[in-house]
Amino acid sequence: MIKKSALTLLLLFTFALNVCAMSKVYIIKTADRIEGIKTLFNEFKIPDLKGKKIVIKPNFNSDDDFPATTHPTTLKTVIELLKAQAPASITIIERSGMGDTQKVLKNRGVESLAKEESVKLINLDKLEKSAWVKKGEKGSHWLRGYLVPQVLLEADYVVNIPCLKTHRFGGDFTLSLKNNVGCVAKWDGAYNYMWELHASRSQRLMIAEINQSIPCDLIIMDGIKAFTDMGPDKGKLIEPGVMLAATDRIAIDAAGVAVLRIYGTTKKVMQGKIFEQEQIKRAAELGIGVKSPAEIEIIPINTETKSLAEKIQKTLNSL
Repeated sequence: MIKKSALTLLLLFTFALNVCAMSKVYIIKTADRIEGIKTLFNEFKIPDLKGKKIVIKPNFNSDDDFPATTHPTTLKTVIELLKAQAPASITIIERSGMGDTQKVLKNRGVESLAKEESVKLINLDKLEKSAWVKKGEKGSHWLRGYLVPQVLLEADYVVNIPCLKTHRFGGDFTLSLKNNVGCVAKWDGAYNYMWELHASRSQRLMIAEINQSIPCDLIIMDGIKAFTDMGPDKGKLIEPGVMLAATDRIAIDAAGVAVLRIYGTTKKVMQGKIFEQEQIKRAAELGIGVKSPAEIEIIPINTETKSLAEKIQKTLNSL
């Protein structure tokens, strides 16, 4: 028999492991993006990125102002903080779903920002076929898999910068998981993956499934403003005045859905438990992040955020 003291130590060790397994979502209420992002960065133990290859995936799906697209100050601040780490390279990748990618990147100021900051900008629509890798041919709802850019798979550190909004074209909401749809190819010869995605009843499952093949190390979600209906390019505008950060896509998306619910959102996004939302449920099944709201800890950075953080934590666990 195991002695009582040994059993107690074993239970305490198991409890400690469970505590350590909590996925933290940091949230700060602010109107100052620069200070907000700097504060959030300070909460993470960013690894030594000296000499590393960094890839940033912002959200420039359409030629519309924030919160339809990433705010230019958010992108610039993230780039500057990463540059301070002396990486070998920083590369922005994007493919717009609701417009010509080249025009969107130019009109949204991403081209000029990339030049100003001396970072590489890749329009994924212009990549050669040899620069893509086929993924998801087995175990997914994609009929013939999907294509992921080699540059993303070769990155040492990947930063996802989603907005906070709903999605009227079948995704229901578009946060960090959905933002990665802009990483995959639209065309493979005459085959259009996006037609397949948006015509499928399994769209939300397919969104989750691409995240199996897409690395992610840090998410910065700009929720200073958000759309609570329509989306992704327009909708009812709210101003939560918050920014969130996490390393877990499921945890931060669940928190994002909670914020939308607190402010009142579409019937589909309000319905049922957050972890029964198909994007989140499928991603959890695939082990992309946490499996339940019990594994998420919402951490307010300042006193102004404490009340909202408590509401988010409560909403995560409610119907």
